[in-house]
Amino acid sequence: MVDRKTAPDFKAIDNINLIRPDQKKLANGAEIFCFNSGDQELVRIEWIFTNLHFDAAKPLLNMAVNTMLTDGTNTLTGAEIADKIDFYGAFLQVDYGFEQSLVTLYSLTKHLDKTLPVVKDILTNSIFPQKELDTFIRNQQQKLQVSLQKNDVVARRAFNKALYGDTIYGLAPDLDTYKTLHRDDLLVHFKQMYQPLNCSIIIAGKIEQATLDILTATFESGWENTTVAADTTQPTVNHATEHFYFVEKPDALQSAIRMGLPFINREHPDFPAVQVLNTVLGGYFGSRLMNNIREDKGYTYGIGSGISSHKQGGALFIATEVGADVCKAATIEIEKEITLLKTDLIPDEELSLVRNYMLGSLLGSLENVFSHADKFKNLYFSGMDYEYYDRYTQVVKTVTADELLKLANRYLDFDQFYKVIVGKY
Repeated sequence: MVDRKTAPDFKAIDNINLIRPDQKKLANGAEIFCFNSGDQELVRIEWIFTNLHFDAAKPLLNMAVNTMLTDGTNTLTGAEIADKIDFYGAFLQVDYGFEQSLVTLYSLTKHLDKTLPVVKDILTNSIFPQKELDTFIRNQQQKLQVSLQKNDVVARRAFNKALYGDTIYGLAPDLDTYKTLHRDDLLVHFKQMYQPLNCSIIIAGKIEQATLDILTATFESGWENTTVAADTTQPTVNHATEHFYFVEKPDALQSAIRMGLPFINREHPDFPAVQVLNTVLGGYFGSRLMNNIREDKGYTYGIGSGISSHKQGGALFIATEVGADVCKAATIEIEKEITLLKTDLIPDEELSLVRNYMLGSLLGSLENVFSHADKFKNLYFSGMDYEYYDRYTQVVKTVTADELLKLANRYLDFDQFYKVIVGKY
């Protein structure tokens, strides 16, 4: 009988084993990475394209083109595309990110001969019908009007604009920005971006030779590169000189706080260690910011900190919404917690808890083959290899409180933080 009065033995995580992909290249230059695992006759296939150069005069092209890929081709309407995919129990979605845009298909392997041609049609023959573009613009403007009523959205937009300026990371469109979208521009953008040499195909699931054969046959012929190579260079990030932004809303019951500073990205050797530091500060539910500002002071329902990693640097940020009457007090407490990290060593018990949380989270995030493929994407598009995760786990297990104290003093200068308040202050 199980003794439920005695907790099970604690077992440390020694290492993380990641599935590594097989690789091949199609004749047209598209790269394929295969993660073969699992018993179900199911695969996830992602076509990943690097976004084109950000044009401040036409800032929404990358987002609009990707979002509208499923709205119609030369042969299929948007409704027909959806019907064909649904008929075979498959799922098709498009996702837009700062640096890459994705087309993702989940399909039973036995139906790939029916679902893959639909994806190929989208990637080669999308036409962006004017009626659909008009609807897209109208819907996006309506969503923006609603979003701008939310203090946290306004704060995030102002923060990103201050840190990243006129780049894709700092984009904060207004209603008139959507008027820069024109169908002719979308068609030109589509032809340049969605070509094989700018595509990485990642397939994960139960992959048999027949699966690879049909994928190759479908996308190796009839999908050609254009004479104009995809321009994926990006403008240089310029940070704002002003560090404090206050958007007053006299009737606000809550104030949104967002603060932080430009930071190192995943490629920097200090990145794993500062992830530990960030977790202590605000990276999990038991963090110092949560214990102080939520549990002790009761200023908020939630507060957290994070580190975003981009090709052109990154950012450390702290975000919360607090009662409007305690906004200034909350910012003082945030500064206190940062100062403590720079003056006092993190106790062994707290550091041990954070280590176990971080390693457990990493292990828990590898629940299936799809999540292994996701970890690979983080590495591949950052120009890194699997040594990163070996070093990450080693640093998390061994970084000392003294080393974290030095990192806090090196990177956490509160006077250099960009601070955005929306509401009352």
